[in-house]
Amino acid sequence: MSNNNAALDPRPWYRFPLVWMVISGPACVVVAGFATLWIAIAMPDPVIADDASRQAAETIQSHQAAADRLTPALVGRNHAATPGADLPVPGVKKP
Repeated sequence: MSNNNAALDPRPWYRFPLVWMVISGPACVVVAGFATLWIAIAMPDPVIADDASRQAAETIQSHQAAADRLTPALVGRNHAATPGADLPVPGVKKP
C-alpha cells in the first residue's frame, strides 16, 4: 500500500502558493533588469570632454601644492609632544 499525496490533491500546479513564491524571485530580477535597462537608455551619462579632464588635473595639482605648503605646520602640530630625538629632519621626506 503506497501513500501518494499527489493523487489526494488534484489541484493544478498554479494553485500551490509555494510555486508562486519560487517563481516570484526570478521574475522580480527580470523586472529589475528591464527597469535598469530603461534607466540606462533614457538617461545616458554625458560625455566628458578632454578639457574637463585637464581642468580636473590642474585642480588636483593646485590642491597638492596647497597641502605641501601646510606640511611644516602639520609636522609641528603632530610632533609637539614627540621627544627631540624622534623629530623629523626639515626638508627630508620619509619614503
